[in-house]
Amino acid sequence: MAADIAEQPAGFARLLEGPHADAIAGVAAEIAARRPRNVLFVGRGTSDHAALYGAYLIEIRLGLPVASASPSAITLYGARPDFTGTLVVGVSQSGGSPDLTGVLSAARETGALTLAVTNNPESTLAKAAELSIDVAAGHERAVAATKSYTAELLALLLLVEGIRAGDGRLPEAERAALAELPGLAETVLADRTADEIAQRYRFAPHIVTTGRGYAYPTAREAALKLMETSYVPTLAFSGADLLHGPLAMTGTDVPVLAVVGNGPGGRSMGDVLTRLRERNADVLTVGPEGRLVVPAVDERYSPLLDILPLQKLALALALAKGEDPDAPRGLKKVTSTL
Repeated sequence: MAADIAEQPAGFARLLEGPHADAIAGVAAEIAARRPRNVLFVGRGTSDHAALYGAYLIEIRLGLPVASASPSAITLYGARPDFTGTLVVGVSQSGGSPDLTGVLSAARETGALTLAVTNNPESTLAKAAELSIDVAAGHERAVAATKSYTAELLALLLLVEGIRAGDGRLPEAERAALAELPGLAETVLADRTADEIAQRYRFAPHIVTTGRGYAYPTAREAALKLMETSYVPTLAFSGADLLHGPLAMTGTDVPVLAVVGNGPGGRSMGDVLTRLRERNADVLTVGPEGRLVVPAVDERYSPLLDILPLQKLALALALAKGEDPDAPRGLKKVTSTL
């Protein structure tokens, strides 16, 4: 897991230049030319969190309505919705889950433009879709996905901005800003704060993660990483949802990991942090002014960096608890659901 985490800056660089960037630009241009009226995402686990990030990007940057598919409606109940005019995107690290492939196959048969975003370009998911994107993360050693997650995020960012451009080619200013990501990721990963504070949460009975906007997928992915590596029950809430009831369970014995950026989503967390402090909650913030410091960047880019110290925290906490984060109990790298 440590090796996978460390490879993420190189993964960013690989996607931003050369044939992989050109391939994503080509897919973006094709989608822009087809002009879908709405978008449907399908994914599981970590890839579903990447899909949620994609949903925010598409709604905010492209102005298209986005929904999340219910795979069982198609694969278990045999539903065949009319997907005419819809872009259906399957996001999967392995591309091997039968239910995701089933959704894309059914959607393609009923009028959708289908796209697979996967780390395995030879997978059944990629072959079932009309278009596909290889996130090029390389072989992932640990069961817990890390580098494939951020590769999915970056691929979706390049895709959406390419669609917005119309011809798949990002403006020069955007390319220059994105070119800084590998170096920024190196800086974040060099910080040992997450490793040093892991002991603080060794005996936490459960944890809450929270964020708003682009940070919400990060909160959900951090929760999953903590659960699958350290076995700590972790609940993820948007900052808004946290105030609608779950706030009552927070207190001195419930650590809260709050992702607070410098855009609208981060600013909206001000009231959430105030309410948590009123309850004397143990709050650990992630962001430009957080205990886990992440450089201030365009809010669209923040999820690629914010998750890095949280991955390191999950790894360090698992080791502190005497667990093996590379082989979580009961889990395999590829999970097949029907």
